[in-house]
Amino acid sequence: MPRSYYIGIDLAWGDRRPDGICVLEQARDQVILREVGLSRGDECLVEKLTGLREQGACIVAMDAPVICQNLTGARPVDREASREFARFKCGCYPTNLTHHPRPPRIALALSQVGFQLQTQGKHILFEVYPHPAMVRWFGLTERIPYKKGTVAQRRRHFGVLQKHLRQCLKIYFPELIVCRSLAALLQTDWHKDIEDQTDAVVCALVAWWHHRYQGSCSQILGDETSGLMIIPQLESSKEGHSRSASAAAMPER
Repeated sequence: MPRSYYIGIDLAWGDRRPDGICVLEQARDQVILREVGLSRGDECLVEKLTGLREQGACIVAMDAPVICQNLTGARPVDREASREFARFKCGCYPTNLTHHPRPPRIALALSQVGFQLQTQGKHILFEVYPHPAMVRWFGLTERIPYKKGTVAQRRRHFGVLQKHLRQCLKIYFPELIVCRSLAALLQTDWHKDIEDQTDAVVCALVAWWHHRYQGSCSQILGDETSGLMIIPQLESSKEGHSRSASAAAMPER
């Protein structure tokens, strides 16, 4: 049986931090966690994804602006996402090639080994935004602020995220076998490495969700020229998306 992988990357936008990576593998009617951990540097990440591509189909969801043409300012999709999710306090940083060169550099390297920067295909790479995904899957009124504050505050908010994510897996992803390593990850107190790996798990779930429903339960913001994002969409969230923001949202990405 051909292998299929759903891969989540919480990409470090600079060169100092490692990348979080999660690899889910389709095994008939179940999905297993093949790997969750950290990867450091461009070469290591590209080598890892190249190896997986040689083994089977790869759907890669990356929390980073993989398509970015503007030298300064913000991309249209950054502004669109901020308008769309401002009421949930899920704003976007303005991204550009001057201040954020690594994500497009990674995307270019992956395109050179056979990944396509699009939303459908056998080996594809696209951008995701975990905060709106969590808002929708968890039924939240606003984002969980686990990336800000003191260590104690982060641990408290991160525990809330973990609780919601464990419940989310039962409701929306019952085919996923929650192995010991995943169970442990979802119960470990916050620190930055654990945060990055958990974000990568969320990205991998978005990749799986998008593939499972062939895009019919995905909201696509932006376009393949200037930048796009894929956001999971529930049936109840398809009705009446608000395009106006009553207040500016603080960026959390």
